[in-house]
Amino acid sequence: MIIPMHEYPITQRIIEIADEFAAKNEAAEVKQINLVVGDYSGYVASSIELYFEIIAQGSLCEHAKLNIERVIPKLKCQTCGELFVRKPYSFECPVCKGEGRPTEIGQEFYIKSIEV
Repeated sequence: MIIPMHEYPITQRIIEIADEFAAKNEAAEVKQINLVVGDYSGYVASSIELYFEIIAQGSLCEHAKLNIERVIPKLKCQTCGELFVRKPYSFECPVCKGEGRPTEIGQEFYIKSIEV
């Protein structure tokens, strides 16, 4: 199994941000981190989860629960404006059969909330 390496530094940064947030709020630990990760963000959610368990050891996030909300990419129909999930090998709108174009939906990557 090949594990993407670019998730390591971003996971490390997530933990740093959460640790800083906990310290700023005088909390003894981080209880939960909620992330939003789009499927087209360039990051693999399962790799972030794997690295989180390793990197969080010894930090205020060591016992934190990491929740990842996946965002599935959507296309927008050029004819009717409908947002839809693309079917394999097709850009066809399921409503009017027009052509769908890529949108920003599915490219998200951010910390939604941190609970201490």
